[in-house]
Amino acid sequence: MIVVGAGFGGLGVALSLLRAGFERFTVLERADDVGGVWRDNTYPGAACDVPSSLYSYSFSPNLTWPHRYAAQPDILAYLRRNAEAVRDRIRFGADVVAASFEGHRWRVELASGEVLEADVLVSAVGQLGTPSTPALPGLDRFTGPVFHSARWRHDVDLRGRRVAVVGTGASAAQFVPEIQPLAGRLTVFQRTAPHVLPKPDAPRHRPARALTSRAARAGVWLVGEALTGLLNAGRFSRGIVAAIAHAHLTFRVRDRTVRERLRPRTPAGCKRVLFSNDWYRALTAPNTEVVTETITEVTTSGLRTADGREHTADVLIWGTGFEVAGFRLPLRVTGRHGRDLADVWAGRPRAHLGMTVPGFPGFFLVYGPNTNLGGNSVLTMIEAQCRYVVSAVRHLAETGTGLEVRPAAAEAFDEEMRARLRDGVWSGCASWYRSDDGSITTNWPGGTGEYLRRTRRLRLGDHQLTGGA
Repeated sequence: MIVVGAGFGGLGVALSLLRAGFERFTVLERADDVGGVWRDNTYPGAACDVPSSLYSYSFSPNLTWPHRYAAQPDILAYLRRNAEAVRDRIRFGADVVAASFEGHRWRVELASGEVLEADVLVSAVGQLGTPSTPALPGLDRFTGPVFHSARWRHDVDLRGRRVAVVGTGASAAQFVPEIQPLAGRLTVFQRTAPHVLPKPDAPRHRPARALTSRAARAGVWLVGEALTGLLNAGRFSRGIVAAIAHAHLTFRVRDRTVRERLRPRTPAGCKRVLFSNDWYRALTAPNTEVVTETITEVTTSGLRTADGREHTADVLIWGTGFEVAGFRLPLRVTGRHGRDLADVWAGRPRAHLGMTVPGFPGFFLVYGPNTNLGGNSVLTMIEAQCRYVVSAVRHLAETGTGLEVRPAAAEAFDEEMRARLRDGVWSGCASWYRSDDGSITTNWPGGTGEYLRRTRRLRLGDHQLTGGA
């Protein structure tokens, strides 16, 4: 068995297999360390916006989180500790470029030219691995340092410099308050004002840490389910979230003109809701300007907007998120009869329960299409998928036959997802949640409790048997 990726998803699969007694697996990681997005995103202020007690494996609670919301270094350290149990099964520097189903087995090709084979292939590359940069005219003209928040240039000194930040999403909400005191002048380009809620963060003392990680985990999960319910339930419920965000904005921003510029125009929840206590403080600082005009081009010395104004800068930082909706895997996956997964999806990724695709036997996606969340910990979804993969591996071990999801089951699930998401909160505005055709291909329409129920056991009736090893 081969698992591609050593982030939360890939390590979760590996640890779950080991706990179930399966030892014949290999994890292929193209980098030189585990961690996935928590290894790659090292920008100032990088942290999780899910409470620490729920942002860990249920089978490996962490009693040493120093804060209610864990910072990137602490999360990476947690992943490294958990990886020790399977480190001898991880191959670092193993860049998977292609995988094809041939003769009842998966043929996996590395960039080095090496070829491996496996009965089961798991893609755990996640949804947040490819940074998105806007296709602006003149991208190559700017003469200063240019980088994306997910590829932070720690060698670039921002002290006293004119810094331009494009984007006001989740990453920007964390790094902008950190770099604002350093910059001589900070210009933040906002396309759409986000809904921002207070972040109830605080240091964790030793007694509280144990309580948070053990007794309160279920309580934190229930709060996340409640937030998901508010966002999904309807206009009135979403209005509650919007009202809290509006009160936060009003309290933090006294200037009415500036407050109007920062007021969200989209329904609460259709874009990712942000959590921050110092976002508005940074945007209203004397050295910060928020620009809402559309950027038309990049110049040698800054950015030009639709009003003709050129905003000069010494450093340009993209806080523009990731290429998610297209779900472009970093490897080419070919199933039965030479069918390319990218062609099968044709710009609209879909998978049964977010994990399996007809025509691709023994292939599983972790954190695949329609398994992202808007109001709870995605690790709950990932653990459910890990258990599901283990069930499939157990079936193969006991019967000698593999599994392939039936087209009818996959089509029924896809139709259900499209119907439930068509008029839901995420259909209300353009965002990274949506594919090119307007469909929602990233998010799960319900709570995590529903997903846990639906993945609790392997439904053999949804699958057809394939040849074993």
